[in-house]
Amino acid sequence: MLCSSPFSLVAVTCAALLTSPQAFAQVESNDNCICSPEQTSKAFTAVAKKSIPAVVFIKVQSNTPDQDENGYPYGYQNPYDFNGDDFFHRFFGMPYRGGPQKPAPQLSQGSGFLVSADGYIMTNAHVVKGADKITVVLNDGREIDATVVGSDSHTDIAIVKIEGNDFPFIKLGDSDEIDIGEWVIAIGSPFQLEASVTVGVVSAKGRQNLRITDFEDFIQTDAAINPGNSGGPLLNLKGEVVGINTAIVSRSGGYMGIGFAIPSNMAQNIMTQIIDKGSVTRGFLGVSLQPVDKDIADAFNLPKPEGALVSEVIKDSPADKAGMKQGDIILEYDKIQVKSLQSFRNEISLMNPGTTIHLKINRKGQIISIPITLGTASDNSISGGNLIQKLGMEIDNLTPDLAKQLGLTQKEEGVVITKIKPGSVAATAGLRPGFLIQAVNHKKVTNVSEFNDALGQPENKRILLLVRQGNMTRFYSIKVE
Repeated sequence: MLCSSPFSLVAVTCAALLTSPQAFAQVESNDNCICSPEQTSKAFTAVAKKSIPAVVFIKVQSNTPDQDENGYPYGYQNPYDFNGDDFFHRFFGMPYRGGPQKPAPQLSQGSGFLVSADGYIMTNAHVVKGADKITVVLNDGREIDATVVGSDSHTDIAIVKIEGNDFPFIKLGDSDEIDIGEWVIAIGSPFQLEASVTVGVVSAKGRQNLRITDFEDFIQTDAAINPGNSGGPLLNLKGEVVGINTAIVSRSGGYMGIGFAIPSNMAQNIMTQIIDKGSVTRGFLGVSLQPVDKDIADAFNLPKPEGALVSEVIKDSPADKAGMKQGDIILEYDKIQVKSLQSFRNEISLMNPGTTIHLKINRKGQIISIPITLGTASDNSISGGNLIQKLGMEIDNLTPDLAKQLGLTQKEEGVVITKIKPGSVAATAGLRPGFLIQAVNHKKVTNVSEFNDALGQPENKRILLLVRQGNMTRFYSIKVE
């Protein structure tokens, strides 16, 4: 056995997989021991053999074409359908488009993995979004029709179900336990090449502000993942799922050494809620926050930049009822330091409504503690999500690359229409993919969350949108049935 310190974790894992308990104990007691290349290779092989039977190929068919019937031919290129210059390329697979006279169903694909013997499968929400038919291809070649149990677009997690029993499945591990530099294995169906195995390391943890999903805490890996891997597992050397492969950074459309996976702990929470309740509920605090940088710290006479500044307290929210005030700086929650807005927001969202947390607050130099019982998040967002489906359109955040493709300046703000359903209310009103929505009912919107909040439930059954198309800006009034 070779000896060196950097890979002691790999040594322990290899020993656990490949040697006796006595040998494992011996390795565990020696931090300088590592596996030989042969042992490491056998560890990869052992994980692959154990996991591949539970990894599935997902085929999705949608009978609704992307293009509408009023002025845009079926060959029209939706600005949201990124090409080789995309930055965050989702592995959704490219749809097969029909001609202008006879549009064919859209066909796409992705990956997933069984999480229970009775046929529950985890994948990405964007893999099965808009699906009219889902077919799961098992590793033994069987093809089984699947149904969507539920999905959560905010985290990009979906659960689908196939009928049957005694399926092979993979257990979810603890993503908090993985370390940067640790070996990981990705399995999926890139370019329809089923059960492809690639190996890499954890490059970083806690990647946020990537504008891939609303709640982000991604694991970054250099394991080769490509279009079609989306929804597949990222495994540690114990054969446990530590992440769900979701997106890559690419300027070519393929692997460039940077991929992102949803941590298994976040996915476990979402999966449990979907299976148990069919939907996802989130804790709700009721504040708008901004980071505390050096300038903010100086303005508030803070010794150093830390915490999250409360820029707004939503009326009648749990925070308002607990006595939080604009200008408060949240330093800790339940004795956990607030290191970033995104992490704090993620943690609150994963808590159950009704949970009581204790916030440590800096209020004008005085440190106080405020207990708050969380409410249920996104009543407006939920109603807004239902309403936007009635309108027949889909939207997404405006990324720098998308702004460039649409010919918008870096100063432009809003949300982009990515899809219009033919014959829908939005299509009849004249809205098209690529339009930039800047305001809803006279309220400025800069992201999807603000759009949903502004949409709410219109009192007069009409929605007024301020929309930018090229160099033109105009209002659209849409009646909601």
